[in-house]
Amino acid sequence: MTMLRIRDAATYLGVSDDTVRRLVDGGTFTRHDDGAGRAVVDGRELAEHARRRGAQLGDPSGVRSSARNRFVGIVTDLVVDGVMAQVELQSGPHRVVSLMSAEAARDLGLEVGSVAVASVKATMVSVEVPEPDPTAGRE
Repeated sequence: MTMLRIRDAATYLGVSDDTVRRLVDGGTFTRHDDGAGRAVVDGRELAEHARRRGAQLGDPSGVRSSARNRFVGIVTDLVVDGVMAQVELQSGPHRVVSLMSAEAARDLGLEVGSVAVASVKATMVSVEVPEPDPTAGRE
């Protein structure tokens, strides 16, 4: 079972350590102790909470899509240079950057502060995990 320290759980959820502690106190997560006596939470509980929380984000587009990786967010930066545009979208803790034609950005009416949905459909997505901590579990 994967156990995550409070601070790491907070980082992955994009909230403060205190928010995770309140979620533990409120029963959303079960508090466990690691070998060093630090508070940790179950990674499966965290994943389920993140999935439920992500599902609550409203998709303003009103369309159905085959793309499962959709990020609803706010345009935080827009750079239009000649024929190309770079659009930065903040979706919860995720920053998504898209390059598109300047014409497409104009047609969409994008500007900083616009609500938008980034849709990602790729043939290859890499998944990486951190190396195990060799000092974990030592006293």
